[in-house]
Amino acid sequence: MKFLPAKRSIATIILLFAFCVDAFSQDASSYKIYQTSTKKIITIDELVKALNKTDAVFFGEEHNDSVSHVLEATILQKLNEAHPKQVALSMEMFETDCQNVLNEYLAGLIREKNYVVDARVWPNYKDYRPLVEYAKENHLPVIAANAASRYTNMVSRLGLKSLNQLDKTGKSYLPPLPIDTATGAYLTKFDAIMGGHAMGGMEMYQAQNLWDATMGWSVASFLKTHLGFTVFQINGGFHSEEKLGAVAQFKKYLPQASVKNIAAYGSEDFNKPDWNKLGKMGDFIIVTEGLGTKGF
Repeated sequence: MKFLPAKRSIATIILLFAFCVDAFSQDASSYKIYQTSTKKIITIDELVKALNKTDAVFFGEEHNDSVSHVLEATILQKLNEAHPKQVALSMEMFETDCQNVLNEYLAGLIREKNYVVDARVWPNYKDYRPLVEYAKENHLPVIAANAASRYTNMVSRLGLKSLNQLDKTGKSYLPPLPIDTATGAYLTKFDAIMGGHAMGGMEMYQAQNLWDATMGWSVASFLKTHLGFTVFQINGGFHSEEKLGAVAQFKKYLPQASVKNIAAYGSEDFNKPDWNKLGKMGDFIIVTEGLGTKGF
């Protein structure tokens, strides 16, 4: 989505975007949504209805799948329409130490050009900007959910125990220490992806767990103080497939919460999904024409 001329108001931008989203969401030729339990195709409205009374919804994307990005915005909009002022957006794309900057932008206190720099937005922020602008216009909270990259990098080099050396401020941006490292299926899956930890040993896996735990903790922390909300969390697919990773960490922090996950994939032939491969990945599977790159 290209930036519109500055003379247009944010309200105009949002209205134009909403029109585009609505038009796109009616065109199912570029995506299909499957409910895993039935293996049947459902509409976005049916998906949103199925998410009713769900505390946390984890959407696992491929980061450069343009179709999924539009669908994310559509789902956020429809969730808010179904549950006005009871929806929050949570994003891997923002790090916890940028929460204050994000809040200042949402409140209209700082300019977008300052926010973009100080919040350290991703290179493809244009794909996520519609989500943030919709949240801003509709006064929805946006959670900066991810661990700061300096800390995940530190753990990948020095291990999780190195986090104990941080001062009070540094630790305030992270889940309570020590961070639990998930074993079993998640470790096996990560090991297969990384080729036997050839790229950094167990420290790399510990950094992955910090990443997951911070996102899970960010969502759980919000829900503890915002009863009745639904949090729509967006992250790379690996973090939430099979309800492992960030989803499993979330459940450790808030065991009583309800959670559902959506797994989205770009495919050359989305008319014939491989259920042996995809069926276990999520409560809902979205297959799109956008050929993305798998995101961690």
